[in-house]
Amino acid sequence: MRISYHGHSVVKIEAGDKTLLIDPFISGNDDCDLKADEVKADVILLTHGHNDHVGDTVEIAKRHNALVIAPFELATFLGWKGLRVHPMHIGGSHQFDFGKVKLTQAFHGSSYIDEETKQIIYTGMPAGLLITIDGKTIYHAGDTALYSDMKLLERYNVDVAFLPIGDNFTMGPEDALIAAEWISPKTVVPIHYNTFPVIKQDAHAFVRQLKESEGKVMKSGEVIEL
Repeated sequence: MRISYHGHSVVKIEAGDKTLLIDPFISGNDDCDLKADEVKADVILLTHGHNDHVGDTVEIAKRHNALVIAPFELATFLGWKGLRVHPMHIGGSHQFDFGKVKLTQAFHGSSYIDEETKQIIYTGMPAGLLITIDGKTIYHAGDTALYSDMKLLERYNVDVAFLPIGDNFTMGPEDALIAAEWISPKTVVPIHYNTFPVIKQDAHAFVRQLKESEGKVMKSGEVIEL
């Protein structure tokens, strides 16, 4: 399995003959090395409805007939746009042909903003993702604050955890360090930082402070193999 990071919160997982994309914010993301009109995906997983996470989902999913897995309201909204969707909700899990997905809590907001009409469309509760493929578990926290039930995630024996560190909209480095301690993954990768000035952070300083987990600052396009 190949897991690559592509700036902001964009993660790609290649397992067998399947390619999974998480939160494909590509267009308008200067830190992303992918091109929205070229990237392939069989499955797109979304943590919530904010534009910097839904990103290029509609274009990519229509081009490849990708399955979009998302919280119920967001999945319904994207289904109305003609996408093939699988709705889920927090605490629920489902076995797909590529592996198992479970949605976890995330303390944040979730809405899709139409800049032209100045409408804010509610897209349900935000979520984190636990993805288990071939006995390996990846946790993508989405956008979240620190919350005490993160301690319960330790029982999933997470191999790689993608944790936001940007602060302002999500956990900052100090809270992300506590989250890493509670979850106790083998590897922690910081995400959701430096894309905008207000979330500027020193990711290397963050990983140096990790105690139990190995930390890895990933450049856009860099790969972890499990």
